[in-house]
Amino acid sequence: MPAKAPRKVFDLIYMGTPAFAAMILATLIEAGHHILAVYTQPPRPAGRGHRPQLSPVQLLAAQHRLAVRNPVSLRTPEAQAEFAGLGAEAAVVAAYGLILPRSILVVPRLGCLNVHASLLPRWRGAAPIQRALLAGDTVTGITIMQMEEGLDTGPILVQQLRSIAPDATAGGLSAELAVLGSRLILEALDGIADGTLVPRPQPQDGVTYARKIGREDGRLDWRLAAASLERQVRALDPWPGVYFEFESPLRRGGGERIRVFAAIVSPDESTSAPGTVLDNNLSIACGEGAFRPLRLQRPGRAPLDAAAFLRGFPITAGTVLPCPATS
Repeated sequence: MPAKAPRKVFDLIYMGTPAFAAMILATLIEAGHHILAVYTQPPRPAGRGHRPQLSPVQLLAAQHRLAVRNPVSLRTPEAQAEFAGLGAEAAVVAAYGLILPRSILVVPRLGCLNVHASLLPRWRGAAPIQRALLAGDTVTGITIMQMEEGLDTGPILVQQLRSIAPDATAGGLSAELAVLGSRLILEALDGIADGTLVPRPQPQDGVTYARKIGREDGRLDWRLAAASLERQVRALDPWPGVYFEFESPLRRGGGERIRVFAAIVSPDESTSAPGTVLDNNLSIACGEGAFRPLRLQRPGRAPLDAAAFLRGFPITAGTVLPCPATS
């Protein structure tokens, strides 16, 4: 359904990088706001060829012939002068990936508005969607806040709750929240225009921090509860994905990294050590309960349902899968 046209058209700078941010930029364009420039992270090497790839926001900006900026920092006098020279009334920021110094935050007349994918002050920081899923949260939401120098500490303009489905993945939840965030940023801009929005300070209680996700977060640790590992599968889908190591007799030179795309949890009353394969369905003993992968992938192969995977690559009952080394 097309976005409702705003009562006022703003001259905006947009700052964002991933698909979540691209959906919000698309809504601002459709609503008729003037996008003076788009700031996004520089192209990064990706894929097997490690070729530089444009961010989803930059790809969308190119489709609409918008000016794009890829500074590696906003702290240089040159970057700050360029930003100020655009003459924007406001900046809209969504998962951009760079810290905005005070010298940037004070430039737009109406400030810098952040579309944050959590109910602040819970999950301040870089990975609010993934951390909410890892923690087993049942609700999340979108907060539109007026940015200040602290890490997601600014006053709240608009906030709305959204339930988290039991089978939600980070990719799916990100898309849902992008739709919600797109609507709320239009409401926030309208509220600023007509003076009906009054920023309110964030509560002092309930602050948590969403540490950035890295590839090292993807390894499954069988010493944890199976329910935690199942959440890990969903929270790190599509990136960086989760995996376990298996010393395969079919492969020379050591182990293979097996990726898991989906899994379920089942009760386990056995006394088997964590990492022990309990049956021929690849149920794996954990610190609590058992974890059973439903879809897996070997390196360089296509993902397969567990039954087909095990026919071609058996992991038999009694096998003990290694746990990550403790630091």
